[in-house]
Amino acid sequence: MTSPGDRDDLATTASDATTASDASGTPDAETDSGVSHPAYGVLREVTPFASVLLCENPGMMELDGTNTWVLRAPGSAECVVVDPGPRKHKKHVKRIAEQPGIALTLITHRHGDHTGAITALHKHTGVATRARLAEHSRGAAPLADREVIEIAGLKITVLHTPGHTGDSVSFLVEWEDQRAVLTGDTILGSGTTVLDPSDGTLRDYLNSLNRLIVEGEGAALLPAHGPDHPDLGPVARYYKKHREDRLDQIVAALDDMGVSAKKAKPMKVVRKVYADVDKKLWPAARMSVKAQLEYLKAT
Repeated sequence: MTSPGDRDDLATTASDATTASDASGTPDAETDSGVSHPAYGVLREVTPFASVLLCENPGMMELDGTNTWVLRAPGSAECVVVDPGPRKHKKHVKRIAEQPGIALTLITHRHGDHTGAITALHKHTGVATRARLAEHSRGAAPLADREVIEIAGLKITVLHTPGHTGDSVSFLVEWEDQRAVLTGDTILGSGTTVLDPSDGTLRDYLNSLNRLIVEGEGAALLPAHGPDHPDLGPVARYYKKHREDRLDQIVAALDDMGVSAKKAKPMKVVRKVYADVDKKLWPAARMSVKAQLEYLKAT
């Protein structure tokens, strides 16, 4: 991923990931076919209308890699690709391009592990690419909040869910009586996400979590990293509680340090609050702490 520190609490890790998985009931994301996440180089069916191609770009910031989603209602000749992945993964782009009937590419947010392959895939398919930002769109207008896209036999509603980044969107996908939400990096399949302080804010993020709790009730969770889960609601509520708990920890740390949010140095707060976390994760944690301090300054 090109943007530094795209995840926080990855290590924290195991306990956080287990709690989120337990809340949703499917820690292994196994499908009826018996293929489980992570499964590289395989188009793994998750719902009757959503399958995933996992890019082989694992890392501290990307978990097992970027999930590229292929959306298609049963019997439809068309499909929609969501998040083609990072640059320099030609085999992954080739596997995507081999999917029959690609009619549209959608982007959840601006980070390079989601947008890096836009140009390469566009050269293969020539179809429009749509993102919240014009710079990542090709041949079509940027996405608008609450916009409804009817394509590939599906109803796809765009939900602006900023916080991780300012341009982050989620996609509510509906087919017959089934629903799923592609959450990008707003909610991951395990661990928790970082708030990019360059344009993401905690206030926006908490509002986005509330929105997903309401709009995604009873819908499957299809994240951009990590395993899928059958019910978004419990995971979204866990994410909200985790963020509120972390904020309480930061407030307590500021009290112990005798410093205000306005005067606090983010890395000093990280050293106190994340003392039990691998120091390699501290730069990522610093991004979220900076966003949390900005939130406290305004309250």
